Amino acid sequence: MSMPSEALQAPLNPLDPATSLHPTSPSPTTQNAHPQAIPLETDSAVTRAEKFERHPNAGVQESGEPSSKRIKLDVEPDIIASVPGERQKGVVSIKAEFLVNVQGARNDRRRTIVDDDAAEASPHFDQRDQADSRSGKRKKEKNRGQNKSRNFGSSRDERGLCQSRATYPEFSPAQCQYGENCKFEHDLRKYLKDWKREDLKTFEGECPLWALKGKCNSGFKCRFAGSHMREQETSDGKQELVLVEKEGHNRSTRNGESEENEVGIVNVISTQAKADLLKRKTLTPKADEYAAFLEKSGKELLERSEHSSSKDPVKDTDEKTNGNGLVQDIRAQYTEPPFLPSEKRRIYFGPETPVLAPLTTQGNLPFRRLCVAMGAQVTYSEMAMSMPLIQGQRSEWALMKAHESETRPPCYSGSPIVADYDNSRDSKFGAQIAGNKALQVLKATEVIHNLCPHLRVIDLNCGCPIDLVYRQGAGSALLDNQSKLEKILRGMNAVSGEIPITVKIRMGTRDGKPNAVKLINRLVYGGSEATELGGGASGVAAITLHGRSRQQRYTRSADWEYISDCAALIKRHNERGHELTDTNQEADARYQPAGGKVYFIGNGDCYSHADYSRHISEAKVDSVMVARGALIKPWIFEEIERGQYLDKSATERLAIIEQYVRYGLEAWGSDEMGVGTTRRFLLEWLSFACRYVPVGIMEHLPPNLQDRPPAWRGRNELETLLGSDNYLDWIKIRYVFLVTSGVDEG
Repeated sequence: MSMPSEALQAPLNPLDPATSLHPTSPSPTTQNAHPQAIPLETDSAVTRAEKFERHPNAGVQESGEPSSKRIKLDVEPDIIASVPGERQKGVVSIKAEFLVNVQGARNDRRRTIVDDDAAEASPHFDQRDQADSRSGKRKKEKNRGQNKSRNFGSSRDERGLCQSRATYPEFSPAQCQYGENCKFEHDLRKYLKDWKREDLKTFEGECPLWALKGKCNSGFKCRFAGSHMREQETSDGKQELVLVEKEGHNRSTRNGESEENEVGIVNVISTQAKADLLKRKTLTPKADEYAAFLEKSGKELLERSEHSSSKDPVKDTDEKTNGNGLVQDIRAQYTEPPFLPSEKRRIYFGPETPVLAPLTTQGNLPFRRLCVAMGAQVTYSEMAMSMPLIQGQRSEWALMKAHESETRPPCYSGSPIVADYDNSRDSKFGAQIAGNKALQVLKATEVIHNLCPHLRVIDLNCGCPIDLVYRQGAGSALLDNQSKLEKILRGMNAVSGEIPITVKIRMGTRDGKPNAVKLINRLVYGGSEATELGGGASGVAAITLHGRSRQQRYTRSADWEYISDCAALIKRHNERGHELTDTNQEADARYQPAGGKVYFIGNGDCYSHADYSRHISEAKVDSVMVARGALIKPWIFEEIERGQYLDKSATERLAIIEQYVRYGLEAWGSDEMGVGTTRRFLLEWLSFACRYVPVGIMEHLPPNLQDRPPAWRGRNELETLLGSDNYLDWIKIRYVFLVTSGVDEG
């Protein structure tokens, strides 16, 4: 069976555009973690690369099996079944009345679980191939050639409406610039009758965008067009279809202009700015200046090393003890960086500021907006790659967009008092980037600073375990090249203006060989190279540590004891950074973050307010970053704020899903493309949300993120449906909001 041509074409490597990607070799530890997925134009560079790396021949699933990211437990089914009254390790304790087939668990189907390595570029394996090999059956050869009878479904209209007609009255004199060569429909009534899908009935048939701002940019293409169009009689007696605007709406923009700011979207980059980046017309003088500084300081360090190796040891020792000796001479020749981190805007992390982690694919604007509404105080964009950013790629710059709710100050109780901290100047949203070359990262940082005015911090990702990113020397690969990482962070501080720089790391790259303590020492005090040249600390304002190694992925629980050790190191630095035995490594205030305090955030397996409070009190971290816990239950931030478990009913959870759909339509549009995008991300989120087990049916608290439940039923049919791990049930939920007449629209 042939695949679509666009699926067979290897995308360019986002870290090295001169090369194409190649799929990874199969790995038995990550098999069956991913369904096949076709790369889309709207995907970011990393998302497209991940899809190709996993499935170079990505097409349509040929199996009727659920396409969720799941693997089988390697235990007998009766072990999975919960024993009432006892809490078993790795198993959620469910009250007996909600268990399904407890006595006949061995005859019941195995309970599948989600593999959380699924977001980390593992290859795809066909489960049927493995079953055939075990049973000894001969694999049936696939039919070759083109099968044109296949129907994949599509989120697009069969024949679209030309944009010259979409937002104008039916009898408008506006002409299509393509004339007779235009492939879209120009007859408005024919489009509405023959080509446009039936209007959605969600939100009582009212367009969310029209309800919010009084006008819908999609015009007649809107899937809620009936709520803002009508017929009116013209002067010659004809009936004309026109679009209706709400009274009192101020038309501050004209057709064709971006109106995203009207619906509360910030950090919107103009088309011209992206074109200038693509054509290399955008200058980055700070990045270029710092690159020259790095080159010169590198030569100074090399000369220092060569001079030391050629010196007589006795004479060299005498010079080091002399007040006008070699070290002082080298420091006198040291070239100062053009900008210092101590001049930056101050930020704050504390117990009242739970952090939403940067989430690949699912950390989109609507989901972040949903979490902020539920109490998230700090958010991050999805990880953006430096090279596509400085090339002006639309999909990558879309990750920088934020909702206006993310620009408001985070919660701050006023205790402890942070010197010179102005909460009114602070905000919630930060951008996260990654890269493998210092100059690329510096240029991306400077461009982001110039084009995105609403940023709290710029975070460097040094924890991404994706093979694609790691093999190119970015993400967690920087943990093994700490000197390079330190130089990148110093450079980011130099070019980011008043925006502070933060970094997210892991314990290390290999199991049993953590190096985060060594790295943190280097970041807060400065490495030996910088110290010898007279430099100070890297100037990072905050460090986030994920308590796992790259090799470990999600196979075991996060190591919070190690996180606690690192937190103690940071605390000692903040309390007495200048009281060091080696005065050559004395922390220079000029290179410290504003206020001299480095914040430390822990990350890993936070699934309840109890976990959050325990990590704050026992590990002594400033705050905790929540990732999968927020995907499974976004109201975890509400639980943290209230300090109690919230037993959300099925109706309340369905209302949260409805709110997400509304946010998605407002962000991506209410036409057929916006609805399709919202539908796709909704299903992605439901693949995580289905893992939530209501606290009202659990025997033991607190819940553990690593525990998996036996087969259970909810307190009503809707709760059972929301807890189903079958993708067909997720589609049923999607039907409620984004499908008309029970017809799947792709």
